[in-house]
Amino acid sequence: MTIAGLQKTTLLDFPGKVACTVFLRGCNFRCPFCQNSELLGAGEDEMSEDAFFSFLEKRRGILDGVCVSGGEPLVHADIAPFLRRIRTLGYAVKLDTNGAFPQTLQALTAEGLLDCVAMDIKNSPERYAKTAGTEVDLSAVRESAAFLLEGSIDYEFRTTVVKELHRAEDFLRIGEWLRGAKRYFLQTFRDGESVLRRGLTPCSDAEMRAFKKLLLPYIPNTLLRGEN
Repeated sequence: MTIAGLQKTTLLDFPGKVACTVFLRGCNFRCPFCQNSELLGAGEDEMSEDAFFSFLEKRRGILDGVCVSGGEPLVHADIAPFLRRIRTLGYAVKLDTNGAFPQTLQALTAEGLLDCVAMDIKNSPERYAKTAGTEVDLSAVRESAAFLLEGSIDYEFRTTVVKELHRAEDFLRIGEWLRGAKRYFLQTFRDGESVLRRGLTPCSDAEMRAFKKLLLPYIPNTLLRGEN
């Protein structure tokens, strides 16, 4: 497993848990707004699995869970044994995923290796490839979303909103697609040095509230990330 980084403590990434977040290198998407672009390919200063699991051993009784993020964790063929080893230490596991690997997602859930899944929804189906930065097997993304909507595992959907990529009608289409979802977060794009495409901008607070209002008839538990 290629571990690109570790956030040793987080109260935000795993709702209801004191957790750490481990970032795995590699992703099949190239989202222009990605803030973790340094994780997309080969890199330096990687953490060994032994060092990571030594950290988890020392934090037993202090941390409750591990958020496994990326990149896209499910690109790794050895993700299951990696999660089993985390589980053996008694930690709850949250997975961040783009939904492109539904069979793996379902298999990990069936094995009891996941407690919670956060799935990124890039955009309305019609504009998915442009927003993901590459060709996308939308049927796979739809299958992952449908699986989560069944409610066999705790989940949330989330969309990073970018002025140049998202329109009001996109959120109507997303609302129709994810109707009745348990939780759906809209989060504001944040620019930075590692973002893949320069020149992208966030939406205003008023625009974000307007998008939320469009979604509420479909997904009553639509929230803006960070709102009370």
